[in-house]
Amino acid sequence: MAPTPVTELTDRARAIFRLVVEGFIDNGQPIGSKALAADGRVNLSPASIRSVLSDLEVLGLLAAPHTSAGRMPTETGLRLFVDGMMQVAEPTREERAVIERRLSKHGPIEQALEATSSILSDISAAAGVVMVPKRNPRLSQMNLVRLDARRALVVLVGEDGSVENRLLEINEDTSTSALQEATNYITARLCGKTLQEAAKLMVTDIASGQSALDEASRDLVERGLAVWSKDASQRPVLIVRGQANLLDDEAMSDIERVRSLIDDLENKQSVSALLDSAREAKSARIFIGSENRLFALSGSSVIASPYRDREGRVVGVLGVIGPTRLNYARVVPMVDFTARSLGKLIG
Repeated sequence: MAPTPVTELTDRARAIFRLVVEGFIDNGQPIGSKALAADGRVNLSPASIRSVLSDLEVLGLLAAPHTSAGRMPTETGLRLFVDGMMQVAEPTREERAVIERRLSKHGPIEQALEATSSILSDISAAAGVVMVPKRNPRLSQMNLVRLDARRALVVLVGEDGSVENRLLEINEDTSTSALQEATNYITARLCGKTLQEAAKLMVTDIASGQSALDEASRDLVERGLAVWSKDASQRPVLIVRGQANLLDDEAMSDIERVRSLIDDLENKQSVSALLDSAREAKSARIFIGSENRLFALSGSSVIASPYRDREGRVVGVLGVIGPTRLNYARVVPMVDFTARSLGKLIG
């Protein structure tokens, strides 16, 4: 069924629909005709309100979770509200100042990214997520240390101070001297190079006979660099903060949904792929419930916005993940402002 354009709703249908959606966002509960009549903002009897609610339900905009329990918006209804009726509340000057202050007090960009995720969690009362730009650090040191007959530990150190450990399978007959020779070669020839530069130089050295590496050592260097390259390209770096916000009193009444959402957040590859789909957006993108397959079972919403460096290039995506009753009108502009503020810190 195609979504009903908001212009096709009567004035009173729009008014009642807005009250139901806003009430659901406020407290997560379905709203009945008596409560709407008592609200005073709609000058209709409970019977007339029930008739309008029924019409909205037929249109697929509202649903009744339980008999006589009132109505709540469907995902289709939330999409209609967000696209056609929502009036965004721009961050106040005080809110903007707090966000900028919390970001600027952190030194290295890694700390600012951590702070951004926490800020997003705080402003949304949901989970804040930041997809970190792919790093391409220059090598400072790479050591290969034997662990046992079939495994070696690759300790990778970048000039930016990053330290990563990886396991590398080796042959049982790989000698300690081969490990040391590979380490010495990297220290002498490849330090100060990016991964791509190091791999290219190694190929050139081998082709010209300048590497002075035996076959075993050369294989170790090649595979050691490959481990780092594969990991960097296939494992997205995703900072998630505020999962505890998803475990409020209301959520505990639907513990299976919450458990499903927590499981989804652990699948960082899929979460990153979802966020990455917002890279080309001009501002925040909103995914509601089953509009994205990842969160279809948990019925969760995602608000994601790209952040750019000072040259205007997209370097990552940030956002919030939470229940469909997120306060979209407040959170959407806050996410956009946070993205712009973070971008100012990225050279």
